[in-house]
Amino acid sequence: MYTKNLYPDLQKTKHHFETLDGLRGIAAMAVVIFHFMEIAYPDFNNNFIAHGFLAVDFFFCLSGFVIAYAYDGRMEKMGLGEFFRARIIRLHPLVVLGSILGLAAYLFDPFGGHPEVYSAGKILLMFVTSMLLIPFPVIEERFFNLFGLNAPSWSLFWEYVANIVYALVLVKLSRIILLCLGVLAAIWITYVAATTGNLLGGWSAGTFWDGGARIAYSFLAGMLVFRYKIMIKNNLGFIGMAILLSAAFIMPYSWGWLGELAVVLVYFPLMIALGAGTSTAPGLKKTCRFLADISYPLYMTHYSMIWMFFNYYQVEKPGTGMLIVMVITGLAFMLSFAFLAMKAFDIPLRRYLTARFRKQ
Repeated sequence: MYTKNLYPDLQKTKHHFETLDGLRGIAAMAVVIFHFMEIAYPDFNNNFIAHGFLAVDFFFCLSGFVIAYAYDGRMEKMGLGEFFRARIIRLHPLVVLGSILGLAAYLFDPFGGHPEVYSAGKILLMFVTSMLLIPFPVIEERFFNLFGLNAPSWSLFWEYVANIVYALVLVKLSRIILLCLGVLAAIWITYVAATTGNLLGGWSAGTFWDGGARIAYSFLAGMLVFRYKIMIKNNLGFIGMAILLSAAFIMPYSWGWLGELAVVLVYFPLMIALGAGTSTAPGLKKTCRFLADISYPLYMTHYSMIWMFFNYYQVEKPGTGMLIVMVITGLAFMLSFAFLAMKAFDIPLRRYLTARFRKQ
């Protein structure tokens, strides 16, 4: 088993990567804005944030780095049960909340939707499978999303898969074997990008395995950044890193799949290495912490409102001025709601579950 601690100084001091925390929040907001804009501008050539979907690949890469940092060298002692319990407590409360919000929005959307098309039994099955993270792509008018009630859950499904594979296999492997697997995953994701013409897939029934390719490479790349201690010292700080990360999301769509592939294969692992190697100005540490805290609640709760915006937009076709106002106010509302969800639901529930299992 891979138990050698290659980074004793980091792990003894429990080093905190504030800049990477902040970048997680920047990526989450990019996803939200992208989801607004893809509805208004289905031709991505006219979308200023046409590559906002690549934020998911950044999440996957960051996850590989963070999981390796947090658990390499600890797995043998903590055991599989404790690891899986910790990950479920961390991730699943918001999966459930996102499903509840998705169901409510589907049934009571004031701007449209057609829940009457499906039986009560099928809607209940959609809800249960959504809460359990079991893909169930049956809603045709929602483009056969793997999770029709809460579309972003597709990436959580693959995150769970990556965590399971990490605990059962990857944590035991040497760096050289991980590197070989990373090369194979790079070939896989290159094939996906070349054959489909983009790296947008993974969220629907027809692109299911594209999601596997996306997480396979990026998660391994994040692990390799940590295992090989590729932490590049620099003075970019959070602001500089935020600008560099945002550049990937506003990259012209005309750069095509080769541009997307370059970002995922090289640029995002480089971002992790630079983010881990820079320091955050004291005045920005609280901002980075807030962005980190809000990122996952924002990601998992925003899409029910996006579906309502979709139905509204199909009917009303608001102009550019109104669209700008709606995106700005919508993002502000979603951030506020995510903060409330974090404080009133996610944190209390995770504390309760953690305390309960510690008593057993």
